[in-house]
Amino acid sequence: MKQISILVPKGAILGSIEGPRLVFAEVNALLRRMGKPALFQIQLVGLEGATSVCGGRYTIATDVLLTEVAKTDLIIIPAVDGDLDQALENNRAFLPWIVQQYQGGAEVASLCMGAFLLAATGLIAGRQCTTHWAAANDFRRMFPEVELREDQLITDEHGIYSSGGAFSYLNLVLYLIEKYANREMAVLCAKVFQIDIERVSQSAFVVFNGQKEHEDEPIKKAQTYIEANYQEKITVDQLASMLALGRRNLERRFKKATSNSVVEYIQRVKIEVAKNSLESTRENVNEVMYHVGYTDPKAFRLTFKRVTGLSPKQYRSKYSREKVSRD
Repeated sequence: MKQISILVPKGAILGSIEGPRLVFAEVNALLRRMGKPALFQIQLVGLEGATSVCGGRYTIATDVLLTEVAKTDLIIIPAVDGDLDQALENNRAFLPWIVQQYQGGAEVASLCMGAFLLAATGLIAGRQCTTHWAAANDFRRMFPEVELREDQLITDEHGIYSSGGAFSYLNLVLYLIEKYANREMAVLCAKVFQIDIERVSQSAFVVFNGQKEHEDEPIKKAQTYIEANYQEKITVDQLASMLALGRRNLERRFKKATSNSVVEYIQRVKIEVAKNSLESTRENVNEVMYHVGYTDPKAFRLTFKRVTGLSPKQYRSKYSREKVSRD
């Protein structure tokens, strides 16, 4: 039987504690109905007997204190809410225990903003991780040593897992159920809880707001220029000349400040405008393409799909604010 320790951090988001508990418990219930033994022993683990979560709106009674858990098989780190620096400080006592358990053979899974607690352990320095796309800039600022993959729904590396934003933690739970039980059980749970088991990316959900939380003023000037002139064909040489910087120096500083190359940033700005047009106007795809400065339909569609994971037509069908005919 696998022992699952779901942490109850101070200020955690309630759903990311109760959601995994419900799904893992359902596996046990389904197995019992099949005449098979339960697979998981699930426990809520806290620093105190009762922990305040969701900004103090709820209190969760823990099953066991952290100091009472000598060994576990899987640690679930739920999402935390509010000020991230304060959340890390309030829950710092969890960190050495997580490291100790991992070194003793336990696996670790962070859910959404739980990635901040995971990264604070130091276990994923030089490794991949994902989190909510809206927290990507803060994560890179706080943990530059971690390879953030904000486009991915799930990461899996050396027995450490992470999930993207919000309810995508359910996809990670299904992923773990498939690993610990089998595919059949994961699919059955997906049907019971009505979870889209095939989701692999959170790219389609990302709202690109740029990355301006840095102190490199010339690079901020370049970003502002790109965003104001998205309809134009902007080149790296043009920006370098405008800023009186060498091309190589501009590209190095731009990547350091924004985590995107200049070309990637230009593409993401254009695609974000295209997304908004597809959501809110009746312009056809070619009109949207021309509006954001593309003239090659193939290049536009390839870039759009690379950034969002969907074709322009699929994106409009999914997110248009007006009813789209599916005939």
